[in-house]
Amino acid sequence: MSYLVDDDRDRVDTDMVWGALREAYWGKWRSRDDVATQIREAWRVIGAYDAQSGEQVGFARAVSDGLGFAYLADVIVLEEHRGNGLGKRIVKAMIDDGPGAHFRWTLFTSDAHGLYEQFGFTDPGPTALVRPAGELPIHATQAPVRD
Repeated sequence: MSYLVDDDRDRVDTDMVWGALREAYWGKWRSRDDVATQIREAWRVIGAYDAQSGEQVGFARAVSDGLGFAYLADVIVLEEHRGNGLGKRIVKAMIDDGPGAHFRWTLFTSDAHGLYEQFGFTDPGPTALVRPAGELPIHATQAPVRD
């Protein structure tokens, strides 16, 4: 398959992103409105699209001060399109090919260290501190069904 990757915010399919994030361990707590707000207010977004159909198959967003710091979030590729290098293309477009190429980037991940290490992400060292988030609520669409 052939894919296109770009930063056109108007092209992002909010329903696709929300649907994908509802399946991801880090995105279950968000409503569709939450995701729409995060897309709209992100410093930058990257979408990945099937070149033939135009269907969106991947996404990432970043929050930044626009000068020297950015936080990479919600890097996701639909399962049926994984294994085609799209995660790498999305991250490269976001951090190496965009206006934040000289920024200090941060992110959080439980399972994709190998991907991000390829782009220079490392243990932050002794000068970094992180305050963990409190327990996130489970969005109503993710709550267990009770009989």
